[in-house]
This record gives sequence, structure tokens and C-alpha cells, in this order.
Amino acid sequence: MKNFSYIERKKRLSTLEENHYDVIVIGGGITGTGIALDCATRGLKVLVVEMQDFAAGTSSRSTKLVHGGLRYLKQLEVKMVADVGKEREIVYLNAPHVTHPEWMLLPIYKKGTFGKYSTSVGLMVYDFLAGVKRHERRKMLTRNETIEKEPLLKQEDLVGGGYYVEYRTDDARLTIEVAKKAYEKGADLLNYVKAEKLIYSENGKICGITVNDLISECQFDVFAKKIVNASGPWVESIIGLDKKIAGKSLLHTKGIHIVIDQKRFPLRQAVYFDTPDGRMVFAIPREGKAYVGTTDTVFEEDLVNPSIDKDDQNYLIQCIDFMFPQTKLTINDIESSWAGVRPLIREEGKGPSEISRKDEIWTSETGLITIAGGKLTGYRKMAETITDLLCKDLQKSGISVGNSITKTLKLSGGEFKSPTDYASYISRKTKDLMTLGLTNEEATSLAAMYGTNTDKILKLADNVLEETNLPMIMKLTLHYAIDHEMAITAVDYLLRRTGSILFNITIAQKWKIEVIDYMAIAMKWDEKTKEFMWADLELKLHQATNNK
Repeated sequence: MKNFSYIERKKRLSTLEENHYDVIVIGGGITGTGIALDCATRGLKVLVVEMQDFAAGTSSRSTKLVHGGLRYLKQLEVKMVADVGKEREIVYLNAPHVTHPEWMLLPIYKKGTFGKYSTSVGLMVYDFLAGVKRHERRKMLTRNETIEKEPLLKQEDLVGGGYYVEYRTDDARLTIEVAKKAYEKGADLLNYVKAEKLIYSENGKICGITVNDLISECQFDVFAKKIVNASGPWVESIIGLDKKIAGKSLLHTKGIHIVIDQKRFPLRQAVYFDTPDGRMVFAIPREGKAYVGTTDTVFEEDLVNPSIDKDDQNYLIQCIDFMFPQTKLTINDIESSWAGVRPLIREEGKGPSEISRKDEIWTSETGLITIAGGKLTGYRKMAETITDLLCKDLQKSGISVGNSITKTLKLSGGEFKSPTDYASYISRKTKDLMTLGLTNEEATSLAAMYGTNTDKILKLADNVLEETNLPMIMKLTLHYAIDHEMAITAVDYLLRRTGSILFNITIAQKWKIEVIDYMAIAMKWDEKTKEFMWADLELKLHQATNNK
């Protein structure tokens, strides 16, 4: 089978204008790759073009939870809670290596947003709507039980807590696993290829797009029966290319997260808590760190590189101080941060946190289909809805299509008979990886991240380059990212394929030169390309640590 690699990317580009697709999707985030997977598994010929890397926009900048949206129940968005609640279980079953059950603590305080009775009833309704398994249904905790779960909590006026399950994920890796599965099923997916212009037939309907390969700076005209705009925050930019502008208006809001070492913030338990201004914020332990977010402010600046303001960081530090007063954290304790932009459907009279996160689909007079809004958790259902719409129209043209199978389709790396097989698999593969010189901790971490793709990484051991001093675990994961995950830049690898820039910034800083050197040798970069990649990496490292 052909690898999802930079080499295949070049081959796809060289034959791009020879193909005529059923569907072209603009946008390679979780929604766009999800649509590609659903289309490909129904027998449609589909192309995805993404002007950055896969998941480089909103899909790598979330709170990294596949969750049911408890707060939306408070806003009486019952259907959305039911839909995404059920979808999170599907994501878990199909990708247990990137989706893990996480018990969440909801502390209850006198005069807080949630009272003890309303929390109990709310969580019970939440469990019912989401179809939660019996052993994961909510528990109500006493004051002492709540403190025992998380001793750092503010104890004044604490009356108890709700305890319920969400699912922790790596949003960027979830997206890349969807993309890899779509590629395996026959989809073409290209990163760093920008849609520049829409092409119309004589009857005024969209029949293709002009794209620009941002690596080679070559342009191509590509044709398809249907064009889908799934570009997230850039939805309106693509609509702006259309002759007949039609649709909704978007409101962009920014959410930031901060990462703190657990030596300074020894958080034991994931907590979802009230803030002094009536919002809700997550604090989640992960890999020796604790991350906290998110904010929700109107954003009208650079969508590619959303800024991380000191005000945003200070706000979250104040939230931590409010709920975890023993910590005495300051802005200088922040190791790294990330900012994401949400493309919300504008609702007049509502503030950023009040606007619904539901998705909407509309079609312009020229036939451009646009999807906007929605949540990471609901990506599969959104993709199914779009593909149903596409299939209905394509069938009228005599094209044979199948039914959606993504509800039970295992994603790349998630090919376990049952999620219960995951732990024993990791144990076995850890032993295999340790024969390559990895420590037990490194081997366990690698197997846990890549799931059933670990065997492919084991086979790479004889192919890794010896020219750099990178540790073996980084040689393996970097070579795999190049050969099997279409990583084109060092940022692709350090930020979206491994998350090092977010959760292990010290490692990213320590080995950045060697990573660049390794990729330069493996991908035959010239000095100009190498300098560009270096500048790009330094920019992203600075953005992540701009509090320093």
C-alpha cells in the first residue's frame, strides 16, 4: 500500500489536473478529513486541499476533549447534547489510542452556577441523553469526597461535587488518523495547497477550483462535480470567492489555553469549574503538565497565527487562583500556550459564550456547499450529513453510492476488536520497542500514541538516519511522520504529530536543530528551504512561549 508521505504528495500533484473528482473539499481540519473519509468509503472520488497542515487551524487548538458539552444543557440545547454525547462514544470505540475516558470533577459551591440538586439532575439527564454506559454514569460526592479527589480545590463554601466521564483526546492526532484512514480508502489529501479561485461552467455552476501548491508555487486547475467549503474560520474567505455570495455570517471567537508543569500546579484530577465572571473553565492533568482553558473573546485579527495576549493568560491565572488558591501561580509559571479561533454562526444579541456551537449547512446559487460551526466531537455526524447531501445530488447524475459506514469504521491506529484490547496491546508492544533501546516509559508512550500503527514504527528501525544525534524515539516518530503522516515541516512534527511544542516545550527546544537537520537529509531540502523551515519553527516556538 502507498504511504501517506511527502513523496506521494508530489506524485498526486503531478497528476492532479488529469483527475476529475466527484467531490473536492476545501479544508483539511477534522470536518474536511471526516467528509473525505465518508465520501471515500461510499465509493466517491474525493480530494481534500488544505492551505496549511492538516489540523493546523481550529482542529489542533481545542480543549482536547471529545465531550458532550454539559454547559449546553444549561442553555437548553438538548438535541446537541444528545447528538454529541452519543458521538463521543463512537469516536472512542473507533480510536481508543487517541480517545481516553477521563473522570471530570464538577465542584459545587454555595451560590455557585450549579447547586447540588440541579447538578445531580443535570448530570443524570446528561447521562441519559448521551447514552452513557452504566459504569461511567455520574456520581455525586460529599464535601470530603470532593476534597479527597482534588485537595487543591478552594474549600470555602464547598458543599460537594459531581463526578462524570468525558473523553480526553489529542485533537491534531485524531485529525491525522482520520486523514490517514481516508487516504487508505482512496481519498486524495494534500496539505499546503491553497484554493485560490473557483471555476464555473457555462451554466454558472461551480465545477472546479484553481489551487496553488505553496511548496513548489505551482498552480493547478482541478475539477469536480461538487465543491464543499469546510475551511473553518476561513469559510467566509472561500464564500467571498464565489460569484453569488449567500449564507450565514460568522463570528470568530478566540480561546486560549495555558500549560503549567505539575511541579508548580500538582493537579491530580480533571476539574470543570465556575469562574468569578460566570463562565466555566477546564483544568486537566496531562503527561506531567496541567493545562487550563479556555477563554472566549471576539477575534478579528490574523486567523493563521492568532495572538496569545497577556490579558488572556492573566485571566486564566486568575481563574486558577480563584479555584486553586494554594497554588499561588503567576504568569511566569506558564510554560506554553496555544490559541484557537472558533467559527461560530453569528446570532444577534448574543455574546461569544452564549452562541450555539451547532453546525449549519447551506448552498449558494452556484452550488458551493458550505458547512460551519459545530464541535470536534460531532465531526463524524457532520461529515455523514454533508455526504448524504452530496450522494443525494450525485445519484441524480447516475453515480452509484453506498451507505455511510463510518459509525463502526476503525480509524488508522485504532484497529482493535474492542477498546479493552488496547491496554494489553500496549504492554506487548512496549516490550518490542524496548529491544530498540527505548526506555520503558518511552516505549509505553510511543505504543500508546500510535496504537496498531506501532508495528509500522518497529519496521522503520533499520531505516532511520544515523546522521543526527536525535534520540531513537524521536528518530522513529519523525521518520514515521515523514513517511506515513505527510509531515512537511518541523512544525508539523513538533506541534501537530507529537504535541511537543505544547506539552514538552523543553524537548522541542533542545532538539530543534537536529529535527531540522534530519528532515533536511530525509527530504533533500536545499539551504533556502532549510532556512525557511527554521524561521517557521522559531516563530511557532516564540508564539507558544511569548510569556517569557
